[in-house]
Amino acid sequence: MAYGGLTVPIIAMSVFWGVVGGVLPWLVPKGPNRGVINTMLVTCAVCCYLFWLIAILAQLNPLFGPQLSNETIWYLKYDWP
Repeated sequence: MAYGGLTVPIIAMSVFWGVVGGVLPWLVPKGPNRGVINTMLVTCAVCCYLFWLIAILAQLNPLFGPQLSNETIWYLKYDWP
């Protein structure tokens, strides 16, 4: 991976949402709404995991950095303690 500090969070969240979307649907009791509940669990797991993954990975390579004027850069270089 590009950044080793993300290994544990990515594995932990992958396991968590994998359990929610892959294991919990098998544990839903039989009933008239079982299909709806299974669909809801799988859809929620996929959407939440993708949202989290995109938000985390977007922080690794931001599209733009801080916009500083030349005066601010000069001040930071010479006058910052």
